[in-house]
Amino acid sequence: MIQKKGDTVIIKGSKFMYVWMFLATVGFLLACIFLIIHGLKFNSKYSFLYLGGGIVLTPFYLHLTLWSLPGLIPGKVLLKIVPRENGTVVAPKGPVLIKNIQNIDLIRNPLNLINDIVIETFDDKKIKIRTYNLLDDGDFQVIVDQYIFPYMTDNARKVWDRKIDLDKLREEANYVRQEHRIEKN
Repeated sequence: MIQKKGDTVIIKGSKFMYVWMFLATVGFLLACIFLIIHGLKFNSKYSFLYLGGGIVLTPFYLHLTLWSLPGLIPGKVLLKIVPRENGTVVAPKGPVLIKNIQNIDLIRNPLNLINDIVIETFDDKKIKIRTYNLLDDGDFQVIVDQYIFPYMTDNARKVWDRKIDLDKLREEANYVRQEHRIEKN
């Protein structure tokens, strides 16, 4: 969800993604507990499978649920963007100048399976912004292309253009890149 307050763009997770993450984490955890309970009744020839599956999968889904809980806070702001010539991307660890962005990407963390926005700067810093899987890949591409891309350096724009498929975004998200007039101060 994109909200504009003055010249600041606030990025939050969509309600659909909140429901999806809640069902995926808490729902599977409850399903594992259900399997353990019905496995302990031993009233079926599959009781050992229920019990084994529940015991094996419960730690995995508990791990995912605990990592995802901070993202389930309603109205959580993932990041703020101030789109202008000397604009910034405001991350929880501090602001990053858009002109200083060398590369920006959405990368899945293999430890917790949560997507992180990874910003690499020209001064060799990596800033990670946790999205708690509340930001879809297509939405991320539209946000970067619309609010950050026009103010990036030429080399960073070329890198972004190699990553993005505008035809696919036109089909799936009905997004068309606008010609941006950048006003120099």
